[in-house]
Amino acid sequence: MLSQKVYDLCQTQTSLSSEYAKSPSEAPEKIIKKLYGDEELHDGEKKFEEQPNDDKELQKAFECGKWGSTRPSDLFLQIYHDALCTLEKDPMVGMTSPSLMGSSGVLPLTIIAPLPDICRHMSNCIARAEKEVFLATNYWIFSDASTLITNSFRELSRRAGERGEKVVVKMIYDRGNPKQVFNNHQPVDVQGYTSEKIKIPSPEEIPNIDMQVVNYHKPPLGTFHSKYMVVDRKIGIISSNNIQDNDNMEMMTHVEGPIVDSLYDVCLASWFHEFKPPLPFHNTPATLGGFPSFEQKSFAEMFDQNGKLRDLWSDAGQDQSILANGPEIGYQGQDVTTSDESRTLQQVAEDGHQEFLPEHTSKDPHYDHDIKGEVSRMQCSLYPKSGETRMQAVTRHLNTTIQPDTKGTAPESTQDDEMAPYIPHLMHEPFPMAMVCRKPWGIPNHSCVHTPQNAAFLSALRNARKSVFIQTPDLNAEPLIPAILSAVRRGVNVTYYVCLGYNDAGELLPFQGGTNEMIANKLYTSLTASEKKNLNIFNYVAKDQVRPIHNKFKQRSCHVKLMIVDEHIGIQGNGNQDTQSWYHSQEINIMIDSPTVVRGWLEGIRRNQNTHLYGAVSKEDGCWYDEQGKMAEGAIGIDPGRLSWIKGFVGAIQRVRGVGGF
Repeated sequence: MLSQKVYDLCQTQTSLSSEYAKSPSEAPEKIIKKLYGDEELHDGEKKFEEQPNDDKELQKAFECGKWGSTRPSDLFLQIYHDALCTLEKDPMVGMTSPSLMGSSGVLPLTIIAPLPDICRHMSNCIARAEKEVFLATNYWIFSDASTLITNSFRELSRRAGERGEKVVVKMIYDRGNPKQVFNNHQPVDVQGYTSEKIKIPSPEEIPNIDMQVVNYHKPPLGTFHSKYMVVDRKIGIISSNNIQDNDNMEMMTHVEGPIVDSLYDVCLASWFHEFKPPLPFHNTPATLGGFPSFEQKSFAEMFDQNGKLRDLWSDAGQDQSILANGPEIGYQGQDVTTSDESRTLQQVAEDGHQEFLPEHTSKDPHYDHDIKGEVSRMQCSLYPKSGETRMQAVTRHLNTTIQPDTKGTAPESTQDDEMAPYIPHLMHEPFPMAMVCRKPWGIPNHSCVHTPQNAAFLSALRNARKSVFIQTPDLNAEPLIPAILSAVRRGVNVTYYVCLGYNDAGELLPFQGGTNEMIANKLYTSLTASEKKNLNIFNYVAKDQVRPIHNKFKQRSCHVKLMIVDEHIGIQGNGNQDTQSWYHSQEINIMIDSPTVVRGWLEGIRRNQNTHLYGAVSKEDGCWYDEQGKMAEGAIGIDPGRLSWIKGFVGAIQRVRGVGGF
């Protein structure tokens, strides 16, 4: 039941952001203490809401959000209600002021792609910034991926200089430091952030940027696992990727509108100490900034009269739409069709191919004016070069810096299954969104479980009526197992994708839950034959492969974090379904209520990987087998051996060093 205390906190217009706007020189930590008091220890025995909420409780949940003109679905309100109930003891356990947890916004772009493709979009957003950028990531190391970002800082500085302005950039990451025992938020000086392993540009290289960097960790286990960015308090990015070179498939969403104020609040809470200098847009809320992407004519030009993305790279006249979007009302009634005189995205792509439109890379940067330009450039990069098949072009794209020679094994795909990393969504009215996050917990126990993130995951499973889809690197959080079994037994179709061998060593540590194969085995052996029909578990298979590749080979892995319920609720962000993310790490996730966007996510998952075709595990023991009955190379199966705890400690060390999966 939602308490009066939490209800009142949601009803007030006061938030961390609103108070910071009045006093931008004051440290957010001091504002938080004034508003909500000191944080309290979490009660590990407190139970999550388990009973369906009645109409009165749902109405209270509705009144605790600022949803705009669209009322959230009952399922969304059920989940949101249960997330709010976790704020009773610590109103900031969700890293967002209660009055900003429930909001609305638009989602112009989703990316489901290799890590560099997300960094490409981030770099474009940075280069186009006006006055401020806040970038948060778990792990940053000098790499091809980081160079995409640092090059964009140089480009931003150049553009700001031409305007005669200076841009404020704040960066926060997690690189373990003994000093964090005394101060979790360690300021990083110029010598530190320009060092060989970091290589953020020096003030001399970016004279028109005022850079401030913080290294945040809550020892020993409270990892800053967050990955997000806010640009000019108008654009929000929530992603699954760190800033490093790896073989991961990742996911990112680009949001605009009032929800950006909620993410801005997360920025303030994460930074904690004083901003020097203050953020320029501290008194300019996103509610005043409109929807920048939708206000550009070029965005509407990407779609045809039926609301489908125009042909980018197929033969002239062939349909190459990537989304299952039907007609939808445009933002504020705008016409989403193009005029006869407008230059279509297909023409842009075709012209670009004829001109060898170059890929945007760390060694050869090419910044675009808008999302339309980015989508065109991305699709051109997947166009087969001379002598290539389309699947070979996909292999080339998936072969990033650390595994340039991996061979593709998949047959050519049909036109309806072509890979499409950038997924622009047809212009739409703002829809309900909510922040369902958790703060870090350093103490090595499981008492910090009652958080908005965890409550949302469990409530989604408990209240689903038809289907639940999950993709996560690992799935072993203890409270999740009975919730999945319960959903399956009441007839809900539960499908989840995991990555074979992802951080197996770390997951073998005591109290970590076990490997993906061990959990799949546990689930299937707990079900009857008829119940097993409702549970479908898959190991990730890359778009150019016909079998899963164990994570230890660092060739084709997946790091997407996503839950979809009844095909209209989506939860996307940083949080894995593993013990670390459930009990210790700071995680930032967004929950949306939009059948159209969620359909686009499901279609993007299907198009950009082959998991659904080749990744199904055995319903007898939870392991994957090929046609000859052999497990994938490197798989350890359901019995890791008597000395598995030793592997676990090795994995823990790798994780701290940034070598293991995280």
